[in-house]
Amino acid sequence: MPRDMFEAHFEKLRDQSAPLAARMRPRTLDEYVGQEHLVTEGRALRRAIDAGELPSIILWGPPGSGKTTLANLMAKATNAYFAQVSAVSAGVADLRKIIDEAKQRRLAQNQKTILFIDEIHRFNKGQQDTILPYVEDGTVTLIGATTENPSFEVISPLLSRARTYVLKGLTAEQMRLILDRAIADAERGIGASNVVLSDEAAAQIINLASGDARIALNILELAARTTPPDASGRRQLTIETIEDAAQAKTLLYDRAGEQHYDITSALHKSLRGSDPDASLYWLGRMLEAGEDPLYVVRRLIRFASEDIGMADPQALVIAMSAQQAVHFVGMPECNVALAQLVVYLATAPKSNSLYTAYKRVQETITKNPIEPVPLHLRNAPTGLMKDLGYGKGYKYAHDFPGGFVKQQNLPDSLKNKRFYFPTDLGQEKIINTRLKNRFPEREENKPE
Repeated sequence: MPRDMFEAHFEKLRDQSAPLAARMRPRTLDEYVGQEHLVTEGRALRRAIDAGELPSIILWGPPGSGKTTLANLMAKATNAYFAQVSAVSAGVADLRKIIDEAKQRRLAQNQKTILFIDEIHRFNKGQQDTILPYVEDGTVTLIGATTENPSFEVISPLLSRARTYVLKGLTAEQMRLILDRAIADAERGIGASNVVLSDEAAAQIINLASGDARIALNILELAARTTPPDASGRRQLTIETIEDAAQAKTLLYDRAGEQHYDITSALHKSLRGSDPDASLYWLGRMLEAGEDPLYVVRRLIRFASEDIGMADPQALVIAMSAQQAVHFVGMPECNVALAQLVVYLATAPKSNSLYTAYKRVQETITKNPIEPVPLHLRNAPTGLMKDLGYGKGYKYAHDFPGGFVKQQNLPDSLKNKRFYFPTDLGQEKIINTRLKNRFPEREENKPE
């Protein structure tokens, strides 16, 4: 068998053994599903592709939205050499080798090189710095794919030399189209398997895949392989076979990425909004995706002080109890303890007066000279210190009616300064009344 025929035969065998998601990868832009705002005729990116003049590009979108496929199609449409690396496994040496080959290719064949870096957000600053000069001088055209916000993960010089395009998650209709194509395609798909996919089963695949076309096709392929044909030779895929193939829903969540911070923010804001249902939902999104429960409980402890504080001092006690429960029983058993804490925090009265009080303290310390402790408040363990006036004039509160006596406890320059202003919510209403009785003049210094 001639060498070129042997290679073609080998590639065909390799393609047949590849996963369905790889076999069904679009070969042209016309086959590409989704991202109409980028690839429709007349759009800026499509015009650049058709003209064969691609700038360096950052493709930012969720998993399975078509970033790698789009990069391949762009390279094919522009007749550029496509060099692909994964930031997870590639190092500086790999990048230098690709760059050297790109230089030689440009000189010998006048062919451009597209350097596609999958998960570019995983490259550190040094690795990104390595490719910067070669992006600047055109040795390579960079296409970086990321699921994370590039403004946080890609160095500014590289980001400023690339166009960022945002890919959207695939809609249910687009996912169904991808599934139907795979079922109908006898050459690359599973058309020869005589698969029948009901609307309910298709909807379940789409739900379980969470917008990731790759996962959807993997579920479809496994379900088709493990479902025997019926008497008529058809493989009837049901919700049960789909769930068995999927095992568990894939949740979009990166413990070090933007989704991590977005969902943490959603939990915090739902708690602050006193919404127990939303708070429980976001808690579940974190825990079921594999978030460390200790991270979650640390955030909830902070919330108990920052957003509830003295309106319900018991919130901090319960938060610390939940931390003990997390340590003691771990996941998954501690999930209910965290749910109990979340409901308590969501339904508790809210006050940020402690948080704002401490912010005022920080600002005062920053903007004012550091003054010595007033003599009457100083410790006087020795005779010399007493002779120097340490502790002189101090009034012991328990010697006075009600265990309270007015005296100056701040340095002279701050003697009328007030930091803590309780609200009239929850326990703080009692505290507020008590302070008004003891320090009537406090109200005069209350901030607007």
